[in-house]
Amino acid sequence: MPPLSTKSDIVSLKVAKPKRKGDLMKVSTYDYSGKKVFVGMDVHKKSYVIAAHCDGVIVKRWTTTPSRSKTAAQLKKYFVGAEIHSAYEAGFSGFSLHRVLVSAGIHNRVVNAASIEVESNNRVKTDKRDAQKIAEQLAAGRLRGIYIPSVEEETRRSLSRGREQVVERRKAIGNQLKMKLHYLGIIIENDRKMSESLVKWAEALQLESEHQFAVNELIDAWRQESKRIRRFDQELTKQASEDQNEAIYRSAPGVGAISARTLSNELGDMTRFDNERQLFSSSGLTPGEHSSGEHIRRGHISRCGSPRIRGILTEVAWRAIREDQSLKKFYTRVSSTRDSKRAIVAVARKMLGRLRHCLKNKVEWKDVIAEVA
Repeated sequence: MPPLSTKSDIVSLKVAKPKRKGDLMKVSTYDYSGKKVFVGMDVHKKSYVIAAHCDGVIVKRWTTTPSRSKTAAQLKKYFVGAEIHSAYEAGFSGFSLHRVLVSAGIHNRVVNAASIEVESNNRVKTDKRDAQKIAEQLAAGRLRGIYIPSVEEETRRSLSRGREQVVERRKAIGNQLKMKLHYLGIIIENDRKMSESLVKWAEALQLESEHQFAVNELIDAWRQESKRIRRFDQELTKQASEDQNEAIYRSAPGVGAISARTLSNELGDMTRFDNERQLFSSSGLTPGEHSSGEHIRRGHISRCGSPRIRGILTEVAWRAIREDQSLKKFYTRVSSTRDSKRAIVAVARKMLGRLRHCLKNKVEWKDVIAEVA
């Protein structure tokens, strides 16, 4: 540090090291000009719990109402002249808060909850501690943000995700109907899927009036969800007709109309991945590794990426090995030394890599197979 030569230098030094109250500095007396402030936010539906980290210490903690614009204004007001970096966990709140913070000039990132480090044997969890932990790890450079979709990408995802929610509701209603009949002593085979024919059979049963009313209500609810699914399918068909990549997705074995829409909407712009390793990591299909010395052990996949992409790719892979002989041979070879689940994940990973190549070069699946052959 250069020697102090003027009275103003001495004053500025005193301001740079204010008195502390516990581990909390008095933000009103601290000069943040030219400094970096790292802000961790624990976002909830009814409140935001915020902790700010600067010069190696927590300088401020507070709780505010869940207002995006108000939070951005508070950060700019409290840390005048500072370069503000913030982070919060991905979740129900989506990316609207992120976009407001970025538009206010704040360097924000949304992080995967699984990437936040947790101390061993630490059984105390509070919102304040969570916010402080995010701020400290952000300051240490140990938090990496996830991909933020554009507004257009989020809009397109609404259809495929909305259909998924309706399908889950219909499935739950179907299970309730089966369990109701089972309770009444009417046994349905466990492997029999819910369908209109099964619903009509249940509707024709001669039951006591009260039981019949309850069963009919479940049947009506199941049919209403089925109508909603058909409406979603119509909108997804319109969306597919406007997607230039639809034919490429549909050319892959095992990929149908719904899986093509889900993959296209969830993967988004594939050019953002520089290589297959980044793509596999983003989808959570990278195997974990626990190695020591000469021993290399690879375990389960990381599961750090999108569960929707993993789920739909696994489903597609099971169909693909029945349609594509090269993928079937690959599956058979891997499953001979590994279990079937690991083998199908390997098939899903291979398919994802080929789809990236197809989309990058604007060619269909059969053309890639021809190039490989």
